[in-house]
Amino acid sequence: MDKKFDMKHTLSRREAIKLMGISPIAASVLASTAGSSIAEASEDVTGKVIIVGGGAGAIMALSRIKSAIKNPDITIVAPNEVHLYQPGQIFMGAGEMQMEDIILDNNNYIDKNEVTWIKDEVSVFDADNNSLTTRGGETLKYDYLVVATGIEYHYEVIGGLTKEDIGTNGIGSVYLNDLEKGTARGATGMWTWFNELKEMAKTKKPKVIYTQPNTPIKCGGAPQKMLYLSADYLKQDGLSADYNFVSSNAKLFSLPKIDKALYDVQKQYDTITNKLQHHLQSIDVKAKKATFVHAYEKDVYDEDFDTTEKVGFSDTVVMDYDFIHVVPPMSPVKALMDSKLIGSSGWLDVDKHTLQHKKYKNVFGIGDTCGIPMGKTGGSARHHGPILTQNLISVMKNEKPKASFDGYTVCPIKTQYGKIMMAEFNYKGAAPTLPLAFEKPRYMWWAFDLYMLKDMYKHLMLTGRF
Repeated sequence: MDKKFDMKHTLSRREAIKLMGISPIAASVLASTAGSSIAEASEDVTGKVIIVGGGAGAIMALSRIKSAIKNPDITIVAPNEVHLYQPGQIFMGAGEMQMEDIILDNNNYIDKNEVTWIKDEVSVFDADNNSLTTRGGETLKYDYLVVATGIEYHYEVIGGLTKEDIGTNGIGSVYLNDLEKGTARGATGMWTWFNELKEMAKTKKPKVIYTQPNTPIKCGGAPQKMLYLSADYLKQDGLSADYNFVSSNAKLFSLPKIDKALYDVQKQYDTITNKLQHHLQSIDVKAKKATFVHAYEKDVYDEDFDTTEKVGFSDTVVMDYDFIHVVPPMSPVKALMDSKLIGSSGWLDVDKHTLQHKKYKNVFGIGDTCGIPMGKTGGSARHHGPILTQNLISVMKNEKPKASFDGYTVCPIKTQYGKIMMAEFNYKGAAPTLPLAFEKPRYMWWAFDLYMLKDMYKHLMLTGRF
């Protein structure tokens, strides 16, 4: 690989795991997993459970529910035989992982001797009648429903852009994947994008845009991760670009300490301009022009009533670029959007603590599709799993849910090759696993995220042991 990351800090996976074996991270993980191996099923409850989805949240829920109930009656509805280790897509985009590193076989986690696997998608959720219909026309009845349908990307709402444009004309998107083909072509294309950017930077200073849309997104820090990794990739060769981070948000990050620290991170790179409260409206692919809507408020004085009030305004801003990294608007899947399970937030209407649906008490949610204040990360789904399982069993016993999700989520922000700022927080604020200054980028988090986390995901998280 054409990269000049300081090789004295590069470890093989074997060396890294040995290192992690004596690290405080490993100690923390061991402490948190002590006694958490799957116990013999002990809950003698009955009822047909349907889990909808074939990604991380669905498999975590399946593993935990199946292991907690004696003689469970579980059906999982998921068309995909593979799913992606999604944290690896960022590392793929930066040249640190390959496709074979992030593709996982769902057959390793869905035992067809123990559960019924319907390899189809849901086309209709009918919560009033405790049923759903698949695209193949099969109607399924349930006593309890777990919705783990994840998140859907909407490149099509960006005027002038099609999925086929991604990977051409300087346009990249680390999110894009063709799951039915078992590929993550957006991440693969980003590594090409990094190197094409570097080649241009050798002869001119490229104009580069990184966008963040005006919807909740999977892994809210991903747009900035791509910004900092690509900037560092150029910096290693003494090159730079004119970078624009164009985000619909009003801040770089919701936590004040992380927000301030990210401004400090940006100072180590040449010419990063933040354009906040802007969202991408359209792209002229051939002319390489991006049009943004700048939405903002300002105080307006009313002379007649001698009052001042905030009034919303919007401007259109057109920006030229040589390269643009596009993060699409996101939503729940269409079948869910068309159902009564969606709340005013536009997402699955579950209680933020119990993960139980607010209207349909036999319905629970896990993962990105949940309409809760935070948590569209794999780290949140891991914490959802035990809460959902305990509360589902309580409802099966005709009891009220008692387990409470605290809002935990985690964003490992790659600030450069070899450094990660591990932002962990919950509904109350910062919630670091280790007693360290969590706003400081550290190599230990890079080693953990790159070398250790995937194995934990495969062997502990997906199996319900952690």
